[in-house]
Formats: sequence, C-alpha cells, structure tokens
Amino acid sequence: MTQVSDRLASLSPSETLAMSQKSNELKAQGIDVINLSVGEPDFFTPDHIKEAAKKAVDENYSFYSPVPGYLDLRKAIVAKLKNENGLTYTTDQIIVSGGAKQSVCNVLLSIIGPGDEVIVPAPYWVSYVEMVKLAEGTNVVISAGIEQDFKITPAQLEAAITPKSKAIILCSPSNPTGSVYSKEELAGLAEVLAKYPNIIVLSDEIYEHINYVGAHESIAQFESIRDRVVVINGVSKAYAMTGWRIGFIAAPLWIAKACNKLQGQYTSGPCSVAQKAAEVAFSGDQSCVAEMRNAFLRRRDLIVKLCKDIPGIKINNPQGAFYLFPEVSSYYGKKAGDRVIQDAGDLAMYLLEEGHVATVGGAAFGAPECIRFSYATSDENLVEAIKRIKKALAALK
Repeated sequence: MTQVSDRLASLSPSETLAMSQKSNELKAQGIDVINLSVGEPDFFTPDHIKEAAKKAVDENYSFYSPVPGYLDLRKAIVAKLKNENGLTYTTDQIIVSGGAKQSVCNVLLSIIGPGDEVIVPAPYWVSYVEMVKLAEGTNVVISAGIEQDFKITPAQLEAAITPKSKAIILCSPSNPTGSVYSKEELAGLAEVLAKYPNIIVLSDEIYEHINYVGAHESIAQFESIRDRVVVINGVSKAYAMTGWRIGFIAAPLWIAKACNKLQGQYTSGPCSVAQKAAEVAFSGDQSCVAEMRNAFLRRRDLIVKLCKDIPGIKINNPQGAFYLFPEVSSYYGKKAGDRVIQDAGDLAMYLLEEGHVATVGGAAFGAPECIRFSYATSDENLVEAIKRIKKALAALK
C-alpha cells in the first residue's frame, strides 16, 4: 500500500523550491548558476539578534514554550503593532507560529471548510491556493495583470463575492510582484468588504518593511472591517531570519483561540530560542531594517534599469519586496534549435539550462504570462544574471 491521502494528492509541489533544488543540482556539477529564484534576503541575521539567541541558550531556554508563544514575545509584538501600525491588540490575540507560512495555514485550517470560497488575487504567492485546497475550500482567483500594476480593483472584488465567500487573502507588499496597495486602494477594497460581514480578511504583511513608498499601510486600519482582519507577519524578511521560523497572527480573539487550539494539537509553540531572538528583533535597534531596505532599493533600481534594455518583455516598477515580475509571453512559441518555448515554465528551464540563471515561471503564481526574478543577491550577480538572460532570450527565434 503506497497510496497517499486524497488531501495530499490534491497539492502541487512548490515550484519555487523545485527550481531552487534544480539550481543547486547544477551547481553541484560545477556549473556557475546565478540564483534569482530564492525568496529570502541574502543578508546575515543582525548581530544583536544572534546575541539574544546565544543568551537564551545560556539561560536554558530549552523547554517547551506556551503554545501561542512566550508572553514577552507577544508583548513585543503588541508594542510593535501599536507603535509602527497604530493597531491595538491584546496578547491573547497574538499567536506565534513556525513562520508566517504556518500562520496563514493555521488561519485557513481554522476557518475554512468544504464548500467555502476563498478569494485569492492573482498573481499570488504559490502556497495560498494549496493551503486553501488543504482546508478543503474552493479558490476563487481574481486576475490582475501588469497593466493595473498587478492590483485588483474594488469592482473586481465585488464581482467575485458570492454567498459562499468566506475569506480573502491579500499580500502587500506582494510576493511575487512587488506591488504595494496604497491607503486609498485599500480603503476601496475595505468599502466593498464592509458590505459582507461574513468575509474574513487575511492580510499577509511579511514584506512590510521592504517597501519603497514610505509608511506601510495595513487594511486592518479601517474600523468598518477591523474586527475580521487577521494580520500575518514575522521576522523572516525584515530581519533576515528566514531559517529561524517565527511568524505571528494578530487576530480577532475567536480566530486566535481557534489557531491556538489547532497549533496545540500539531506543532505546539515554535522554537524557544528563536522566539527570544525574535523578541529582540521587534523590540531592539531597528537601524538594520533600514540598511537592508536601502540595499534592496538600490538593487530594485538596478534590475529595473537593466531589464528595460531587454527586447520583448514588459516590466513595472515594483514598490516593495525584492521581486521583479516581467511579462514575457512574447517569447512563447519561439525556438532555440529543436527547443520550443511553450510557456513560462519552459522559459524558466531554458534560462536555467542555457543561461545558467535560476528564475521561477509565473504559472505557479497564477500568472502564466510572467516570470519571477528575485533581486535578493549582490549587484554584481544581478548585472551578470541579466546579461545572461538577455543573451539567452536573443537566441530564441
């Protein structure tokens, strides 16, 4: 008997992780591959945060933590939300988990059941639609192309809502597009959602501090829907702590209690040492955040400038995160020898095998006309990678 469950069989493998693995396989063969497929900062965790972890080890933080996370960490998160976002929560409304990824999944598993519809604006992060499947819900995808900066309109949102709509997942700044919703744009969406009191809003704000427009705007700021917004965030992106696996939700109390109950039965609280490091990340010196953001901004400007010189692709000017999401469909149907480029997946594999640059095809993000570049790498790597991509694309006829 080797049959997996129907639940698992319904899931697609992660295309971002698969491309990263293929890239590493080529590197192991001695091939010089530049990886633009990875969704994590290339910086090291700041020293003062690492010191907090070392101290926690020395102070024997080696036991189980409370399921929702240490109280001191939850207090630090409450203070961060108040001071940075103007949002008021109690510690009972905070649940700390093994990364923002688990936080999203916790919420969906806690509120979605068979037949419930979840509205997912596309392009979307690859795991959203898979998590909805895991919760036995139904994905309702709203597509927003590059001509509207990959952001849905209030009219599109209203048209997607049905009596079965239970939740919507928003991500701003966005993975994979780097688009950022303005306060006015979020207000427009909130105005629509205010008419439908049964819809829960999952607001994934993990890229909050990697934005190039100034202050971050959360949809949780609007009182008309505030009591059904779940803010999801963590330490991975802003503090270069992807491997520490700490994320959190700030949620209506009933959802927080539901996620606490769920987490208590399958993972319990996250790593105790990582929690103590995260506490210092939120409450300590924030200058490291600005330094990394400035580096990403410089790289954003560089990759946008370089890609403008590539014929046949369309790009926007991303306002956050560390991704560029070019529209590349003009290359579909072209050939290099016997190799035919049918779609974004083919193009990504061609760029990897012939150009030795790892990217991710847009189909995994619900945008088959696009491809994702991560610019979380050095300026030198970006210059060389775009040079290789330009050369490889020029060979397609």
